[in-house]
Formats: sequence, structure tokens, C-alpha cells
Amino acid sequence: MRVIIPSSLRSYTGGLAEVDAEAATVAGLLQELDRRYPGFRFRVVDEQDALRPHIRVSVNAEVTADLAAPLRPGDEVALIQAFSGG
Repeated sequence: MRVIIPSSLRSYTGGLAEVDAEAATVAGLLQELDRRYPGFRFRVVDEQDALRPHIRVSVNAEVTADLAAPLRPGDEVALIQAFSGG
């Protein structure tokens, strides 16, 4: 599957804006990304195993907060980080 990385997390992926990965769930995908890019998961998931408030996950353009959401090989997953400021 294709995974779109927000600019704020590209320091973990060596500047890559997109990566290919395989996983059965969103949680599995984040673990796979953390295996490849240590520290990645902690920037997306908090200590209670929930998505951090400023992070959204889109699977084929459908936003989900469910880390157990199933994934298929052809899916497109986008990690989206909220912006704030005045």
C-alpha cells in the first residue's frame, strides 16, 4: 500500500513523502513504519495507544481514528497532521 507521510514526520523517513508498506491494520502499519523508522509511531500514537489529537489517518480518503481498521494491499493511507496557529 501507499503511505503518504506529512512533512512534520519526514525527518524520520529520510525526507520521503511516500513509502510503500504492507500491514493488516492501521496499528500494524504504524508498527511497521516504526520498525523501519524508529520513533515514528510515538509521534503518531500516545502512551494510551490512541492517535495523538493532532493526527488523522485517512484510508482511501475515509478518515478513521480506529487503529484496528483493516487495510488491504492496494489501499492508500495518508497520515495527516493538523496545523494551528494565529
